[in-house]
Amino acid sequence: MDDSTRTLAEDAPTPQTRRSRRALREAGASVARATPTTSADVVDVDVVVIGAGQAGLSAAYHLRRSGLVSVGQRGWDGGPSFVVLDDEPGPGGAWQHRWPSLTMERAHGVHELPGMPLVVPDPAEPAARAVPYYFAQYEEAYALHVQRPVRVTAVHDEGHAPVPSTGAGERAGGRLLVHSHSVEQPGERVVWRARGLVNATGTWGKPFWPAYPGRGVFGGRQLHARDFRSAADLADGHVVVVGGGTSAVQLLLEIAKATSTTWVTRRPPTWRDEEFTPEVGREAVALVEQRTRAGLPPDSVVSVTGLPLTDAYRAGIESGVLRARPVFSRIVPGAVEWDEVPALEEGWIDGPSRVEARTILWCTGFRAALDHLAPLGLRARGGGIVMDGTQVVADPRVQLVGYGPSASTVGANRAGREAVRHLRRLLSL
Repeated sequence: MDDSTRTLAEDAPTPQTRRSRRALREAGASVARATPTTSADVVDVDVVVIGAGQAGLSAAYHLRRSGLVSVGQRGWDGGPSFVVLDDEPGPGGAWQHRWPSLTMERAHGVHELPGMPLVVPDPAEPAARAVPYYFAQYEEAYALHVQRPVRVTAVHDEGHAPVPSTGAGERAGGRLLVHSHSVEQPGERVVWRARGLVNATGTWGKPFWPAYPGRGVFGGRQLHARDFRSAADLADGHVVVVGGGTSAVQLLLEIAKATSTTWVTRRPPTWRDEEFTPEVGREAVALVEQRTRAGLPPDSVVSVTGLPLTDAYRAGIESGVLRARPVFSRIVPGAVEWDEVPALEEGWIDGPSRVEARTILWCTGFRAALDHLAPLGLRARGGGIVMDGTQVVADPRVQLVGYGPSASTVGANRAGREAVRHLRRLLSL
C-alpha cells in the first residue's frame, strides 16, 4: 500500500511515539518537587490550559505563537511556560467517543485547527478515528506535550487556600492553584501554580438528564446520546428520542433504519432553509453572548440558529421520521404517555396518548463541566458566570473557552485566540 492510499487510522502514532510522549510528560512533572512532608508536587507555570479539545488546542497554539514554551519541551523552565492537561486517554477530545457509524461526510461541525489544514482522504472515515488522528498530528507538530490522562479536581486562589511548600517556602502572589492527579495513578498528584488559566473542559463529561415523572419506573433501556454506539443495539423495540438538537436528528435517521421511532421535543423544531452565512453565525453568537454577559446559563448556538434543512433532513421529514411531537407528560412502565394537548404549535404533530417503547434515548444536551472551578466562586446569582468575551469578569485570570458563544468548534478557534490575547495583556507576557 502506498502513502496515497493509507487511511488516517493506519497513520496513527506508533507505540514508540506514545512512549516518547510519556517520557516527556514524566520529565515535565518531575521538576519542582515538593518536600517529603507534602503529598503533591508543585510546578510553577505561567498558564494552565485544562482540556485538549478544539478550544484547548487552539489556546495552546496561540500561547506557543506568543513565545511561551510547553512543559516537557527543553528549556521550558527558563522562561514563560504553559501546560495543557487533559483527562482523556488520547488525543481527540469528545470526538474519540462519537458513535462508530458517524462518518466525516455526515459529521456536523468539524473545523480545522489554526495553522494546520484538516485533510481527510476518505469521507467515509469514521469521525471517531479521523478527528483524533488529526488532533494527534496537531499536538505533535506544535510540540504541545499534552499531559494525559490527568484530571483537574479543583482550582483555588492561592491567597485563600493553603499551598504545599516548594522547599523555599515562597509563595507566588496572585497565583491560581490547579490541583490535578493522574487518572491511571490517582496517588500521583501535582499542584500547578499558575498566573493564568484557560479552561477548555467543554461539556462532554457532563451529560444532562432532565427530570420527568416516572423516569425511574420505565423498566426499559434509557441512554443518553453520549452513550449511543449502534442502531443495531436498539433494534429490539420502539425507540423514543427526546431532544431538538442536531444529535437527535442525526440519531433518528440512523435508528430509523433498524426500528420504529417517535421524536419528541420541548419546543417545535425550527428548520433553517437558507445558507448559514457568517452574518447569521455572528447574530447567533451575539444572542448567546448576551446571556453570558448577564451571568445567565448559556443557551446552545443551535438553539438560536435552528436546524439546517439539508437534503437528508428533507427526506427524513417527508418519510415522517423527523416529525416531532410535544414531549410526553409522564413515563410509565414500558411506555410514555401524553395528556390531551389543547392546541398543537406549528411544527408539531399529534399522535396516540400512549406509546410503548423499549428504549428512551435522551438527546438532551450537556452542561458546562466547571465543577472544579467551584472554589473560585465565579457563578453569579443567575446561575451562570458573568463573561466579557472569554474573560471571567469576577476573575480576569480565568478564561473560559468552549463556553457559551464559543461552544461551537468554529467559535472555539476564535475563543482560543481571544483568551490568549487577554492573558498576554493581563500578565504582560
